[in-house]
Amino acid sequence: MKFRKPGGVDKVEQQMTPMIDIVFQLLTFFVMSFKIGVQEGDFNVKMPLAGAGVAVVQELPPVKIRLVANKDGTLAGMRMGERPLASFGELNKEIIALVGGNAAMAENVEVELDCDYGLHYDNVVRAISAVSGYIDPQTNSVVKLVEKIKFAPPHAP
Repeated sequence: MKFRKPGGVDKVEQQMTPMIDIVFQLLTFFVMSFKIGVQEGDFNVKMPLAGAGVAVVQELPPVKIRLVANKDGTLAGMRMGERPLASFGELNKEIIALVGGNAAMAENVEVELDCDYGLHYDNVVRAISAVSGYIDPQTNSVVKLVEKIKFAPPHAP
């Protein structure tokens, strides 16, 4: 047992070795647990060719497609703009007529799907399939029509 001297102050020293050990343990832990994640998203960046002039891109308003549902969730009707459409095949033909096989036009056209809240999801997928492309029966290859598809905010039931 150590007695203090009257009027004397014992000097308290901090031990640096345990603090350095803890810092190195934390550093090792964070280095070993660090995971490099794959970059999210697929960015299709198309750079202009060398020496190409500046192309003026015409901004087109989005093509609005409205899908209306019955009370039970089945498809009641479909409109492209103000024109009523009878089927998804007719929608596909309208998009083909709009794009016309022009790749530059296909890149600039944007489709906005406005679907009723209670519509069955398979109808939405069929609409996306009708506007995004089709399989050419002669060459058996995929022909892309519209790549930019967005959804209007859902309407409350």
